[in-house]
Amino acid sequence: MRLLFQGDSITDAGRDRRNYYHLGNGYPKYAAEYIKAAHPELDIEFINLGISGNRTDQLFDRLWGDAISLQPDIISILVGINDVWHRHGAGRIMTTDNQIEANYRAILSELKSKTNAKIVMLSPYLLDCEDKEDVRSELPSVIDIVRRLADEYADLYIPLDIHFAEALKTAPEKLYYSADGVHPNANGAEFIGKLYAEKIEALL
Repeated sequence: MRLLFQGDSITDAGRDRRNYYHLGNGYPKYAAEYIKAAHPELDIEFINLGISGNRTDQLFDRLWGDAISLQPDIISILVGINDVWHRHGAGRIMTTDNQIEANYRAILSELKSKTNAKIVMLSPYLLDCEDKEDVRSELPSVIDIVRRLADEYADLYIPLDIHFAEALKTAPEKLYYSADGVHPNANGAEFIGKLYAEKIEALL
């Protein structure tokens, strides 16, 4: 079984891009550890091809080489925060909600038509932080797009925004999972990885 992690910096997490079996320091590493511990009998090939900074259009542009050609059995996708983040600041790319939906739908349609992969979609999120209020105000509509597309295309949807909101109620402090609200620290990465391993049981 081949399980492919795709997305942006949350997935990339410092992986060695010369070796796609190197899972980095983010949630794919923890997810693989938990899955292997729970299912030592399964022969699972874990691959991480997330690229830091990627938007939905960039993920679509590399979809053939970094997904379809690999013919994964399961593909995990976490993308979207950069589409919103990059709207703000001089010289950045403006991606509207309609463009995000079109890009993501194109990704999912290609995966459905050209692979037999089961699709796992994770929602983007923004945790407590000192800045990024402009991103926070715009992200809910993007999360809604991801949720609607997941209803249509995905075999599994993991609403990270909801799970983090619940977990933060009992966290030791508001920056426990991330210092900047976007990039998970070790606590945040393990939280996503453990949650992922629990939710994906039905697909293994």
